[in-house]
Amino acid sequence: MDVPIVAKLLMCSILAQTTSAPADTLRIDSVWDFVVKGGPTMIPIVLVSLVALAVTVERLIVLRKKNIAPPEFLTGLDAVSRDRRRAMEFCKANGSPLANVLAAALRHWTDSSEKMDRAVEEAGYRELIRLRKHMRLMSALPQVSTMLGLLGTIFGMIKTFQSVAASGESIGKTEMLAKGIYEAWTTTASGLLVAIPVLVAYHVIMSRIDASVAELDRAAVDWVERQRGEARSPAASRSDSEALVEVPANALSQAPIAAS
Repeated sequence: MDVPIVAKLLMCSILAQTTSAPADTLRIDSVWDFVVKGGPTMIPIVLVSLVALAVTVERLIVLRKKNIAPPEFLTGLDAVSRDRRRAMEFCKANGSPLANVLAAALRHWTDSSEKMDRAVEEAGYRELIRLRKHMRLMSALPQVSTMLGLLGTIFGMIKTFQSVAASGESIGKTEMLAKGIYEAWTTTASGLLVAIPVLVAYHVIMSRIDASVAELDRAAVDWVERQRGEARSPAASRSDSEALVEVPANALSQAPIAAS
């Protein structure tokens, strides 16, 4: 075999080994690789993801139907609805959003319909604020995560160009620049990987809040209208019976006498 050919083969193998080593070090095979390659900016991005996860789990637990309008609550309230004091104590002991709204209705039960409706509306608004707890924070997390990713990329690019400018070697600057850009864009990808699921979770939770508020309003209105109907029906029946019993005293004298 010709010697130059053997030398060329050896050089090619050496170059392949030297180029494959950096490629192995730049590979990203796991989430931990993203954290390591992204640099210090990855720390706040990870914290953002943990906060978003905590808020999502907490809101999904709060927004379960049995926590908003427990079915057994209405059954128990119907049993004590004749005694307004016991009914209010029952609502206070339950503490669900539906119980708080109906407690406001019971407090103003003897007032005018307009005043009671206004009290129920105010109680419903307070419960809506409670259901939206932490949601303003969660709405900002996708933007914060994206901005942190871009900030990490800018810092990485600045660091890369500083290293290239400070390097006195003319050979290898392209590889150094490519490696720095590669690592800098890792933070942007990480920020987007956090922002997209958090944004989806935010809209899912907001839709569940809207559905919970609609269910709360329906249950409260149905119960109040049912109680009003039951309160009116005995009065109506009494008035009808009194109308049948109360006969004018001279009704018999004024009645025509049938011919025998």
